[in-house]
Amino acid sequence: MHYDIVIVGGGAGGLELAARLGRRLGPRKGRERVLLIDRFGFHIWKPTLHEVAAGTLDAHQEGLSYSILGRRNHFSFMLGEMTGLDTAAKRLTLKPITAPDGQVLAPERTVTFTWGVLAVGSGSNLFDTPGADQAHLLETTGDAEAFHTRLLAAFMKASFSPDRTMSVAIVGGGATGVELSAELVEAHRELLQSIGAEQRFRLDITIVEAAPRILGGLPEKISDQATVALERKGVRVRTDAKVLAVRRDRLETSQGDVVADLIVWAAGIKAAMANAGFGLPVNRINQFVVNERLETPAADIWAMGDCAACPWKDGRAVPARAQAAHQEASYLAKALTARLEQRRVEAAYVYRDFGSLVSLGENKGVGALMGGLGGPNFFVEGLIAKWAYMSLHLDHHRAILGVGKTVVLALARLLQQRVAGRLKLH
Repeated sequence: MHYDIVIVGGGAGGLELAARLGRRLGPRKGRERVLLIDRFGFHIWKPTLHEVAAGTLDAHQEGLSYSILGRRNHFSFMLGEMTGLDTAAKRLTLKPITAPDGQVLAPERTVTFTWGVLAVGSGSNLFDTPGADQAHLLETTGDAEAFHTRLLAAFMKASFSPDRTMSVAIVGGGATGVELSAELVEAHRELLQSIGAEQRFRLDITIVEAAPRILGGLPEKISDQATVALERKGVRVRTDAKVLAVRRDRLETSQGDVVADLIVWAAGIKAAMANAGFGLPVNRINQFVVNERLETPAADIWAMGDCAACPWKDGRAVPARAQAAHQEASYLAKALTARLEQRRVEAAYVYRDFGSLVSLGENKGVGALMGGLGGPNFFVEGLIAKWAYMSLHLDHHRAILGVGKTVVLALARLLQQRVAGRLKLH
């Protein structure tokens, strides 16, 4: 089968690109010319996975079907995982789809294209740490749900343990680690309100960060504000602590052991090792090397999002952030539309840093807005920062659903929380 444009990866950037292109081509041509491929059947905004893990967000309510999104935005969707790429023939291969019992549901398939976009995302960087594969990761919805299942079991065990204590260690003081710790505090607080006094227990959370401070990629003021807020919530923040090994019940660090019932690895990013086998140059963390137009060295193949290393400034690459994927989707939508119309977009992609926001639980947050746009940063905190953080999520939904459906969805989820409660306990 052949499509004009094939996008591999339905994360924030890949999905927004498919939606933009499909809508521009219209209902009659979009589904015939644009194909989105992903190894999962539904989409969830990756920055919300820490909420799924803590149980304060239901993935089955938050998730959006790619097939339904394709119908509404006029692109085709195919379930599959890319295992081969022939850049010269412009042909990719998808691995067979099998059932849990090994039955082959769909055979190996090939798809050819005129223009291809790689948006396969990235995962965690374990830095070759001994035993790190024992820790929980938060790379996919399945990872988040698996952690949530373990979390509920640990909650139950702690409720009846002699010392009434449960401990969680989070490796990495970036946005994911910080937000997960705050969300776990909220989940524990809500749980205590729903059980009897004889079952209540203490939750000990420790963030272990190798750098001198948490949120190292953000301004120091945000880091300081977040540290104070977390410590007020009872979260221990250990900085300058390198993890030497991960054991079943503890972390071995350069500052001593950290005992934990649950361990989450949220440090660093690294693209899939398979990227190195697709005939395209990659960097040390397996990201595809692209130029300022997001083009790989192979003709008519682009890469975007966390899987791409795009030059930015001072020898650095564009950071792996949701706002970067959003901007790249907008740029490539114009570039590929021009190709379809036999025009060429000469302007290079320019990343604009609009600042950073970090959620610190219900009605709390910190952040810097307008970063990189000239002039001083505008620092926000508290409820304003939390609302601004939530608006980023809604803006992503607006890009793929439209304003009307986003408003309806937001209201429906708010009413659901009012009826069923914020914490998912099943």
